[in-house]
Amino acid sequence: MFFEKPEDILKLANRCGTAVFVVPKDLEIKIKNAIILEPEEKNVITIEQVRQVIGRLTVKQMVDQYIIVRPAEMMNEESANAFLKSLEEPKEKVHFVLVTDAPSLILPTIMSRANVYIMKQKWAADAKIVADDDDKALAKRLIVAKSSELCAVADEIIKKKDTARAKALTVLGVAIEMLYKTYLINNKEIFLTKLPKFLQAYENISRNGHIKLHLIADLC
Repeated sequence: MFFEKPEDILKLANRCGTAVFVVPKDLEIKIKNAIILEPEEKNVITIEQVRQVIGRLTVKQMVDQYIIVRPAEMMNEESANAFLKSLEEPKEKVHFVLVTDAPSLILPTIMSRANVYIMKQKWAADAKIVADDDDKALAKRLIVAKSSELCAVADEIIKKKDTARAKALTVLGVAIEMLYKTYLINNKEIFLTKLPKFLQAYENISRNGHIKLHLIADLC
């Protein structure tokens, strides 16, 4: 969940197929023989770049292979969805290392399939959460809501049926980020104790679970 030194990134990446590292923009990351996926033009990681990298992973890997995506939020919707397909069928010894300082801009379905690690430094607490005011307000309401209030908040989130799942994942993602940052600022364990419920709700809804049910039952 939290780490303190850049050299911890390789060790943490080895534990899983996909990891998101929330770090300062200028942090140097050294992983030997890693494939680097970064913007080439117009500050965007394109679908062609993603397909080219994924194509290099078709053969079985005999040694650990690392793909560093930096900054991960620079994948557009098209390239992020292409990247997501490779996460749904993980390959042995392949590790995706997504590096960002704005996790709220990464496709929610990618975040739900990754282990998320935040570098425990003051910058992380100060970093701005990128979301609109409505999503932030709903996220705050979810965090402080009593069990009896969750139904009303859930109804507000899902009121637009055609975008309900995306809205729920966005609001939950913002709430999770708020909890991390509040813990870093105040160092109060209560904010960490809330996280597992929010992460569980996020995972269940991202897997096509019943939206309102999980917003209420998982967060009670």
